[in-house]
Amino acid sequence: MKTNKDKLVKMSVIGEVVSPVVGSAVYKVSANGEPMILPGVGGITYNVRVGDLATGWMADHVEPGVSLENRVSDSRMPQAQSRALNVLSCIGNEATVVKGDAKGEKGVVVGKHGGIEHVMTDFQPEVMEKLVIEDKVMIKAYGVGLKLLNIPEVKTYNLSPRFLEAIDPKIASGKLEVPVTHVVPAAIMGSGLGRSHVSSGDYDITLFCKETVKEYGLEDLRLGDLVAIADADHSYGRIYRKGAISVSIVTHSDCVTAGHGPGTTTLFTSKTGAIEPVIDADANIAKILGLRDDL
Repeated sequence: MKTNKDKLVKMSVIGEVVSPVVGSAVYKVSANGEPMILPGVGGITYNVRVGDLATGWMADHVEPGVSLENRVSDSRMPQAQSRALNVLSCIGNEATVVKGDAKGEKGVVVGKHGGIEHVMTDFQPEVMEKLVIEDKVMIKAYGVGLKLLNIPEVKTYNLSPRFLEAIDPKIASGKLEVPVTHVVPAAIMGSGLGRSHVSSGDYDITLFCKETVKEYGLEDLRLGDLVAIADADHSYGRIYRKGAISVSIVTHSDCVTAGHGPGTTTLFTSKTGAIEPVIDADANIAKILGLRDDL
């Protein structure tokens, strides 16, 4: 695969391990009308990592591993530094703890979350035990502007050269063959529509139609899975386009609220359908990058 990686800028962005948050309403009202109190975004999630199921938890929008946010605010450009952390970080980037008892330990970027604008990072369990909220983590942001020179019909977003090389997609019959665990119909995609770009945030797979979940085998979606979204063009925002296809990575857990579900971050997209999804049960970042030895 020929790319322009030698032209990409690699720079530092920084965030702190951010506390979980609970909204003022406390209750979340499920799509079935049931008020529920559940853990959600942020924090150090000790028992939910990439490779674990994205469904079945008593949770709503839970982020795997360690959630980061840059909370420094500049009155001239409010939230600009936090936006840079989210936009410039790419899946597969190296994350290094630079402040706290875990200083020097390394992890990897595994997801982004819209609205709350968090970046999710995976660290080994023994490292997470040493981390505390407000510890600082620096990311070597590298990947924004990545192009596939020998198949320009496919655009990439949020994808580090490291993760691209680990996925090792092939070109066959004019299409990029990308391993995925599932193919998801655009009809059940929810939160995330209407954005002008896909360089931050995420796009939710709603799982409320049980017949569709069964038809597409979505019961066993895992955090970190690569999934193809059929008839979805993410070239300039997220739109329905028949024949287009996008590949994303599952980045947060299932949700109970209407219009939401496991979140996905875009990696590849082609409005002309120049992506061929290849079903592979091992197409998960935890296996691709060898982040866990218990799977």
